[in-house]
Amino acid sequence: MAEKTGAEGTMRIDLFLWHARIVKTRAIAQALATAGRLRLDGRPIDRAAAPVRIGAVIAFATPAGRVRAIRVEALPARRGPPDEGRACYSDLLENGSHLAPGD
Repeated sequence: MAEKTGAEGTMRIDLFLWHARIVKTRAIAQALATAGRLRLDGRPIDRAAAPVRIGAVIAFATPAGRVRAIRVEALPARRGPPDEGRACYSDLLENGSHLAPGD
């Protein structure tokens, strides 16, 4: 399982995004990372193996064009149910998510 953890308390960013159910497939997570569409603690990421730690902030644009920023709260051991995935991060910013239609 060297693929999951490079150093103690870290996980590959593609695995984190997939296990936390932020993206549907690991291939999508890898494509986001290699395309340079992710920022980890403010730095652009260009590889899927970039290590993520608890407390790290990941920012990216959704396909709908919204900017989303999340803080890593836990490193998931598996891709479990949606509630388990949501417990691994907290939303810091999701443009437009707090607005009601018509606002």
